[in-house]
Amino acid sequence: MNGEMEVVAQDQVWAQDDLLKLLDAMKVALPQKDVTKYKTSESHLDWQKVAFNSYTAEMCKQKWLEVSKEIRKFRTLTELIVDAEDYIKNPYKGKKLKKHPDFPKKPLTPYFRFFMEKRAKYAKLHPEMSNLDLTKILSKKYRELPDKKKKKYVEDFLREKEAFVQSMMKFREEHPDLMESMTKKASNVPEKPKTPQQLWYNHEKKAFLKTHPDATTKDIKDSLGKQWTQLSDKKRLKWIGKSLEQQKLYEEAMREYIQQHPELNMTQGAMKSTLTKAERHLKDKSDGRPDKPPPNGYSMFCAELMSNMKDVPSTERMMMCSQRWKLLKQSEKDAYQKRCEQRKKEYEIEMNRFLSTLPEKEQQRVLGEDKIGFKKNNAAGSPASKKKNAKTNASPEKPKRPISAMFIFAEEKRAKLQQERPDLPDSELTRFLARMWNELPDKKKEKIMWIKKAAEDQKRYERDLCEMRSPANVVAPMKKMKFEGEPKKPPSNGYQKFSQEMLSNGELNHLPMKERMAEIGSRWQRLPLKDKECYKKIAEEKQRQYKVLLEQWLASLSTQERNIYREYNSQKRRNPAKAGATKAKLKKSVSTGACWFNKDLRGFSVLLSDNLLSDRTLRRKTMMRKMMTSRRRPPLMQTHPVRRTMMMTTTMMTTTMMITTRMTKKRRMTRLKTKKTNRMTKAAASPTRGNPQSRTRTETAEALQRRTKQR
Repeated sequence: MNGEMEVVAQDQVWAQDDLLKLLDAMKVALPQKDVTKYKTSESHLDWQKVAFNSYTAEMCKQKWLEVSKEIRKFRTLTELIVDAEDYIKNPYKGKKLKKHPDFPKKPLTPYFRFFMEKRAKYAKLHPEMSNLDLTKILSKKYRELPDKKKKKYVEDFLREKEAFVQSMMKFREEHPDLMESMTKKASNVPEKPKTPQQLWYNHEKKAFLKTHPDATTKDIKDSLGKQWTQLSDKKRLKWIGKSLEQQKLYEEAMREYIQQHPELNMTQGAMKSTLTKAERHLKDKSDGRPDKPPPNGYSMFCAELMSNMKDVPSTERMMMCSQRWKLLKQSEKDAYQKRCEQRKKEYEIEMNRFLSTLPEKEQQRVLGEDKIGFKKNNAAGSPASKKKNAKTNASPEKPKRPISAMFIFAEEKRAKLQQERPDLPDSELTRFLARMWNELPDKKKEKIMWIKKAAEDQKRYERDLCEMRSPANVVAPMKKMKFEGEPKKPPSNGYQKFSQEMLSNGELNHLPMKERMAEIGSRWQRLPLKDKECYKKIAEEKQRQYKVLLEQWLASLSTQERNIYREYNSQKRRNPAKAGATKAKLKKSVSTGACWFNKDLRGFSVLLSDNLLSDRTLRRKTMMRKMMTSRRRPPLMQTHPVRRTMMMTTTMMTTTMMITTRMTKKRRMTRLKTKKTNRMTKAAASPTRGNPQSRTRTETAEALQRRTKQR
């Protein structure tokens, strides 16, 4: 009788008020500090205390299990009860209920058919086992199953799969709108990029399955995972490059997707890189990023010493390094410090060169990872740097380069942001500041303020640079040195490679150099983009070959020769003027004379043979020389540079024409006089010796010839 009553009570419908009372009773029965998993709390709960009215402890437990199936379970039981209250008041439908009732059900795979068939049997045989252990045993049993027994499950799966395909075709015909919306949702969202290891795994998996057709997923992962760890850096770089390309395409696709779907309220934040720290380091190193040097001489000493102490435990290594450092003389310590400073200097030059090859986004990443400004701060107090500064004190220091508006903005906002968010690392902080800057509208007053500051800093830099390059501060140019065996530097970009090719083939040799370069520039502009990319790739390949050859050549030098070469290069960068170079002059031949323009267009001088110049021309020449050497410039020199150039060119052409006309007239008069003299000479040589008139003519001709020679 009691059993019948209990069945009736279980079948009765629970009212909403009763369900809420059940949850309240469970809350009361729970401990005050409920921090365990919900399954643990559920198993330890005293359901007798939960029972109320006509509902027994078993009925309450069963009802709770029904309700808990509708909510998420990866939280504490206290949180689940709160969600259960919301669910009872406002029931919601899960993803399964959103599917169409006529949507065909996918068939179970052969393994799952075997698993569902044998699970109950093995659960009774091993009640102490968890679901995970049962799954492992059944998975092993299925792998050991003979092909004949497996065939039964495979045939059932294939038969149901055919029926599923037909049902899906029928469903598509009956519900085309529903299928279209489902495919749109699945296809529109861009696929996330894969890591280098995932790309390599997918590529190698097919080849592995051909040689090992019976291998399980675990076997494939283990075997290919070991192969990936043993993969060479060169092969790994190939997959790193493919992964970065995928990431770039994904970011562009996501940007377009967000713009096309504003109703989703999605924002594209900083995406996590597909590369690990080691892969990123390998990629940067292959691109030419230099290794960071030790911060001081002691660290350099320890690094060199530890390379020969691999067998010694790490704790003892540092103690031994410290003891040996103390035994060194002060001169030896200073030598290490000097080497460290030299390495820092080389590192800064190499890092600046590396940064110049990167786009702005990558520059921000590298600057966030590596604080480049340590060189100036650390080198200031070292004894080696003080000695060097004392030697080079006479030469003017290069002014500090100007920084962009974004970096000024970041420097001023960084301190405040560090106080607000102390948990953020430096790299994330730099990215966040860059994002803040990009989100500022261009017309906003605050952004204009930073742009103005950057413009002022640029003006300051240009002013300091002009002062440094003024005649008082110019250092005597260094003689050009030649190093035997040094590889020739190739063109740095595609345009230089194209120019070199055009100049070497002799096609434009008939043109002057200026017109030749202008023609090369116009041809480059007309060149298709495909050909430009080809030249760019050739130049990059030449640069890579040059770097390899240069490293080999430097390795072949002695330490002293290498130091001389590096010192010469650093001096050459500080003093970029060519050795022994004077101001460039444009020379233009004008018949028997020549006309020169000086580089700064302060004036010009016309130099002709003195015997062809009249007094008026000499006076003009003297006046022009005085004007050139005068400190005060004439009004012409105060005009715009382009207009000044045009005016000077016009003046030069006019003067040239005047001088040419005068010279032509003089030549014509000289020819006439010569003809007249020749006629008179011939007349004097005629047979009229006894004639006194002929003797007078001869004397007159001789006198005229003498006067002409004197002139």
